Amino acid sequence: MTAPRPADPPSEDLSRLAVLHGVATSYSPSPDRSVAASATAVTLTLAALGVDASTPGAVRAALAAREGELGERLLPPTVVGWSGSPPAALAALPGGTRLRIDTEQGESRASADGLPPGVHRLTATTPDGRTATAHLIVAPPRLPAPAGRSYGLLVQLYSLLSRRSWGMGDLGDLAELAGWAGRSLGAGFVQVNPLHAAVPGTPTDPSPYRPSSRRFPDPVHLRIEDIPEAAYAEDPERLRALLERSGRLREAVLRQGALIDRDAVWELKREALELLGEVPLGPGRRAAYCDFLAGQGQALEDHATWCALAEVHGSDWHRWPTGLRDPRSAETTRARNGLMDRVDFWSRLAWLTDTQLTAAQRAGREAGMPVGIVHDLAVGVHPGGADAWAQQEYFAAGMSVGAPPDAFNARGQDWGLPPWRPDRLAESGYAPFRDLLRALFRYAGALRIDHVMGLFRLWWVPQGHPPTEGTYVRYDAEAMLAVLVLEASRAGALVIGEDLGTVEPGVREALRERGVLGTSVLWFERDWDGDGRPLPPDDWRADCLATATTHDLPSTAARLTGEHVELRDSLGLLTRPLEEERAEAAADAGEWLSLLSRLGLLHGTGGGGDTSSEEAEIQAVHRFLLRTPARMVGVWLPDGVGDRRPQNLPGTWDQYPNWRLPIADAQGRPVTLEDLAASPRLRALMEVLRGDGHEVGDGGS
Repeated sequence: MTAPRPADPPSEDLSRLAVLHGVATSYSPSPDRSVAASATAVTLTLAALGVDASTPGAVRAALAAREGELGERLLPPTVVGWSGSPPAALAALPGGTRLRIDTEQGESRASADGLPPGVHRLTATTPDGRTATAHLIVAPPRLPAPAGRSYGLLVQLYSLLSRRSWGMGDLGDLAELAGWAGRSLGAGFVQVNPLHAAVPGTPTDPSPYRPSSRRFPDPVHLRIEDIPEAAYAEDPERLRALLERSGRLREAVLRQGALIDRDAVWELKREALELLGEVPLGPGRRAAYCDFLAGQGQALEDHATWCALAEVHGSDWHRWPTGLRDPRSAETTRARNGLMDRVDFWSRLAWLTDTQLTAAQRAGREAGMPVGIVHDLAVGVHPGGADAWAQQEYFAAGMSVGAPPDAFNARGQDWGLPPWRPDRLAESGYAPFRDLLRALFRYAGALRIDHVMGLFRLWWVPQGHPPTEGTYVRYDAEAMLAVLVLEASRAGALVIGEDLGTVEPGVREALRERGVLGTSVLWFERDWDGDGRPLPPDDWRADCLATATTHDLPSTAARLTGEHVELRDSLGLLTRPLEEERAEAAADAGEWLSLLSRLGLLHGTGGGGDTSSEEAEIQAVHRFLLRTPARMVGVWLPDGVGDRRPQNLPGTWDQYPNWRLPIADAQGRPVTLEDLAASPRLRALMEVLRGDGHEVGDGGS
């Protein structure tokens, strides 16, 4: 089934206007097919960019204005340069144009040659007296490749409960996992789900990919006992009572089959944090907190103000009193002053969470990890949340990010996330993106960027319209990549782009040129341009993180046995007869197992003893990943104990407990962090990587 071609394609003038503003008038769901965007989609998208295209006359006026603006413009609002080569935009300036560059480092220069990396201010004055100013982003030409091959663990942090957790995995658990995995397993990294601040309220959306803020982390991940003030609580009995209640929450998940209840965990932690908020900070702690406040500045004040206002007026700022919907209004200032104690409370929680995130990264590095913690950047934020309120001028009102119809989903997708406006980003020198990355790189050894194709273009869906009535909007990928490379290089961090699925031609090449690693998942790596069979290891790309599965896919055990088909059938998700789906899944797994056998990777034993055929097959899958030249190899932690269940099953909402399952063994029994550390099965799998990894070497270059 394919989506019908829209009946109202854009007129010639509307198409020209759209192209000048980076709005696509067609898209290609497959290389041999092009579908026109509807005039409605284009018109509404232009309106979200501040361009009136509602009538033919308005289109002509807007077209003339845009062509005139571009014809007279000396410089774009943001100019990009790469260290060692002059910015291309300067070559288009009239001869004799004088330059003044005020660098980020406080110098003033008359030439763009030899500029240090940074975001500078460029002023150009032509011989006839015209003047233009622009942001000048100078970045290293590429991020350095990883020093050598590394392997590590992939885990959804909430699912990793220890005997000290308050009902879900926390940052204390992450530090313990990193320290153990680095020292005992030789792991080079631990990759986690997004830890962004969630939208408060009951029930909270458990998905980590639709947060209130990407800039600040969620205090639900705090380990309460690791906060120094916990030792000085004025009501220790009350704190002990909370600890006992948290123990019951934990045991319900680990021993009684309960789902992870984020709201219940947060209720207890919030009460504990209110208690600890009454403990005065010592002089050193106070100084550190003040430094954090000063460093985070307006962004933290906005975030904490939103949190305080949400306590009073609810978590969707669109429903607040009119004056409070503007973060810069006099009403908001008065409200913030009246809620200063709550603003301070939320600011302190951001600081505490940042501190424990930094401690987790330090634990990994001290354990010998060359990378440490790999954090995950979600595609966007909730429209009613803190970032969308504080940065309204940068978001396209009335628009949502999604995906167009394709061979797998004829209806397209709407993710409910407002997109950034590319024009406003450029006018600001990409300040929101820079600030976001800088905040995340404070505690990340590497950053995974979900749907990295969004640096190039995003599918915008007008509110109230189906995803089929959307269109692509182009971003300045060179500028976005320059900011990414600049901030990652400053932090000494790696970047991994999630580039699975349909990827526009040239995107992977552009990312590779700048040192951004890709993502390769075993089951998707086939010779799609040839016979469609599994891709031999030597034909895989080197610049990637290679894994057997992800949080959105079946576990390796379920994939090998075909249990994922049975699960989808039980939930009514199959679009074809069950036997047909079973046969295809069996053939898919069979082809891979045949290749593993031919390559001599299916040993039947591993880790020094007999293993089941399932364990042997999972080990063989990871031996295969090590045969590829991939610079990073990731092990989905639940695969280490034979977990059958996916953490998220796309296409479901309340039919399946997405984002609420603890890691479990092959029989479905929850497994604690301590159990994992003692698991012979997990250790045997990691020994395969450790031993075979040394045999393979650095994994290519």
